[in-house]
Order: sequence, then C-alpha cells, then structure tokens
Amino acid sequence: MTERSKTIFGNEMPESTYRKACKSKAKYARKFGDDSGADYPVRIENNPYIGETLGVRNVLVGDLSQNAHYDPEAGAPALDWDLEKGLIVGNIRMGFGHYRISMAIASAAHSMGLTPYWMDLNSYGQTTCTKVIGAQNDLYSLGSRLSKNPIFNRLVWEPMNYEGFRALSYNASDQKNAELMAPVYRNVPKEIPVVGTHVWPAQAAIHAGMKYVVNAIPDNWPMALHLSEGSVHTIQCRNAYLGYRILNGMEKEKVLRPMPQDSLVYTGHYIDHELVKDLEADCAARVARRKNGKPMRFLLTIGGAGAQKEIFAAIIRYLLPLIRSGKAALYVNVGDYRNVWDALLSEIPEMKEVAAEHMGDWKETSAFAASALDPATEVTGIHGFWHANIFEAVYCTNLLMRSSDVLVTKPSELAFYPIPKLFIRRVGKHEMWGAIHSAEMGDGTLECRDIPHTLQMVEQFLNTPLLEEMCDNILKNRSIGLYDGAYKVAELAMNLKKA
Repeated sequence: MTERSKTIFGNEMPESTYRKACKSKAKYARKFGDDSGADYPVRIENNPYIGETLGVRNVLVGDLSQNAHYDPEAGAPALDWDLEKGLIVGNIRMGFGHYRISMAIASAAHSMGLTPYWMDLNSYGQTTCTKVIGAQNDLYSLGSRLSKNPIFNRLVWEPMNYEGFRALSYNASDQKNAELMAPVYRNVPKEIPVVGTHVWPAQAAIHAGMKYVVNAIPDNWPMALHLSEGSVHTIQCRNAYLGYRILNGMEKEKVLRPMPQDSLVYTGHYIDHELVKDLEADCAARVARRKNGKPMRFLLTIGGAGAQKEIFAAIIRYLLPLIRSGKAALYVNVGDYRNVWDALLSEIPEMKEVAAEHMGDWKETSAFAASALDPATEVTGIHGFWHANIFEAVYCTNLLMRSSDVLVTKPSELAFYPIPKLFIRRVGKHEMWGAIHSAEMGDGTLECRDIPHTLQMVEQFLNTPLLEEMCDNILKNRSIGLYDGAYKVAELAMNLKKA
C-alpha cells in the first residue's frame, strides 16, 4: 500500500506529522477494530426511492441487516454490475450536502445513458469504515450545534473549518484513517470508475486499488481536507483553481510543490440534469409570476443541527402578513427532522392558520411539486415538508426548487444551484466563499450574517427587480456552461477508463 501520509504531491511531511497520523489510525482500530482481512460480500439492488427517477442502484456491503439502505420489503432482485456503463458515486451522509452532490452526479450520469451506483460508506453498519465515519460525523454535527454559541464559533469552529482543515497535516491523518475504509471496496470490480463526492470515498477507493477515481471537491475554499492523491480532482469555481494547484497556504507561508496539472480539472457547478434541462422555462415562470403579481415563493431548507432556526423563524414571522395578503408563499423543507417543523409550529403558533403539511407521503409531495409548475396553479400559504427517508428528504428540495422563486439557504452546496438565492449566516467559515462566488456570478445575494440584514434582503426581493436580475444572470451563466459540471464529472470518470 502506498504511504500517502508521508508525502503529499511531492511534499514530505515531518516525521511528527506521520506519527500523529499513525496514532490516529491506531486509535480508531482499537476502538472499532481493523477489518482489513474481511471479505465482505457485495449485493446490487435498485434504489426504491430515487431508482426510478435517477436510475440509481444501491451497493450493499456485508451483512444486509446492518446496511442502512437495505429495504427487505422492497422485493427488489439482486442485480449484476454493468461493467460497460457503470459509474460508482461514492459518498457519505454528513448533513445533506454530499448526498445532494451525489444525486447531481447520478442524475447527469443517468441522462447520459450510464448506470449510477450509490455507494454510501456511512451505511455499512458492521464495517470499521462506517464506524470511523460515523464517529467523525458525530463530532462534526456536535460542532455545528455548538456553533450557535458565538464564543465557540469564533474561537473553535470557524478557525477549524477555515485553517484547521486547510493544513496538509490534516490530510496526512485523513489518508491514514482512510486505509481503514478500503475493505468495503474489496469485492467491487476495480475497473468501474468511482466519483467520490466526499474525499473519504475517493481516498478509500485509491487505497483499495480502484483504477479510475474522480474526487469531486464540494468547496471553493482550497483545503487539504479535500485532497485524494491518485485521483483526478474536480472543482466548481475558477477562483479556487490556483489555490488548489499550488496548495496555497496549506503549510502556512511555505511554498509547496504544486499538484500535477492533470490532477485538477475545472468543471463548473455540479447540478442535476432535471434542474438544468428546464432552467430557461423555470426562470421564465419566475419572471411571469412576478410580472403578474402572483405570490413570491420562498423555499426554506432547514437542517437538523438547528444552528439557524432563529433566522428561519424571523423570516417566517416577517412573511406571515404578506402570506395572508397573498403577496408571498412559503415552502419549508425540514428534511428528515420532524422535530424542527414541530418546534417552529410551537414557537410561531399563528403559522397553523395558513400551513399545509406534506408529511412523509412521497407521491403526494411529488404531485404537489408537479402541480406547482403549472402556470394555472395558485400556491398560497405555508407548505411544510418532512420525509423520514434520507433520499426523499434531500430530493424534496430539488423537486420544490423548480417552482420556487427564491431559495433561502446557508452558502454551502446549494450556493451553486441555478435559482435566485438569499444566503443566511454560514455554518463554518469556509462556506463564505460559496456566497462570494454566487454574488459574483449574479445568481445569489451576499451572505446575510444577522437577522436585520436577512430581512432587508427579503424586502429587496419583494420590492425591487432583484429577482428578474438574478434570473437574467442565471440564463447568461447557463449559456457559458456554468451549471454543466455534473455532466463533465461523469464524462471525465468514464474517459479515464477509455484512456
């Protein structure tokens, strides 16, 4: 096995850094075991939730009863690998972001006639891989929740997300830990290309000997956290290109050996085929609703950490009179966190007068989203959405996005989507660059760091031509291929195999 923790793109790590990386791996091995000798069986099944829409098949590893995505009632037969057109989308669940990017890659691949395989390394309960990822995910979730405390946020969370994850020494430890994740790929055909939408699936694939690996980097703040040497790295924004090429600031002021030119490729934004193909029609519908005095539709996406719940509550309170008077309408997707919706209803009981609940019925949610695209449909009031299944919880935002006018979100993975966006306060300083990039491209606002500035921006959407301006910029961005990144990533992965 190549020692990727000792040298990173030709840059030798200090012996102390390497020892620290080895200690990190040993700590996890003691806690969760080392299954490097395990021979886990692999089973392929249709994904019962997004399989029909995106052509996705689940890769199940090991004991089926301990696979988070195994559905014994689905009755789906075991399938064989498509060795000619198969493409593995390697991911983890850490919030919704990496799942969302994975869906974009799978959607684009499906539209190109490929067979996307969903390989979630955080779903194989008996494996050391999943236990290690789960432990780190729990720490990240805890940090997100604690970031509501301004002192913790300023002294711990933002520095860690901005400079801590930036350091090459962090990548050295990650690479060593990823050796514990490699066994899940043991019985996966090595010639099937892999696209990792988080660095760990990409690193694990390289350690496992997968031949063709693309590492789809989600963030546009260059951090060593996202490096998976041996794979081809893709980025969504040109302003991050040179930062990654020269590993800028990853050992403070030291000038480092750069990444090889063929290890880094600009692709544009990773966006689902379903959102790109009808982009012009959706923008035209937004402008028409505005022109005809229809309620402006705001889509709020809320995660489970609750780090920004008070901001969303303030937006809802501000919009309530406008919702009652028919000047605004609201979609609220709480993902798979029913408790967040219940907390909002408890905190703002007057919501109940104008709220309709779409709770757990995917067919009903899909029908509502399709109906909302009809120009004859009047959407009024507040519509709350919750789904217990993670696939439905994430993809619900995609369905609602097309008929929405303004997406209200923190500037993370959704910062790159082709819809007018209002950015609320970030969770982690690295996310600020998503808002900066979107504002530069003209399809999103500046990051609103507090409630007064957030409400000011809501007012700007309601009472100025801001919506029309952003729609116009989205069409210009579309013409230069800004939103075609998912297609390019899938094409790149398959071309590695052809070459």
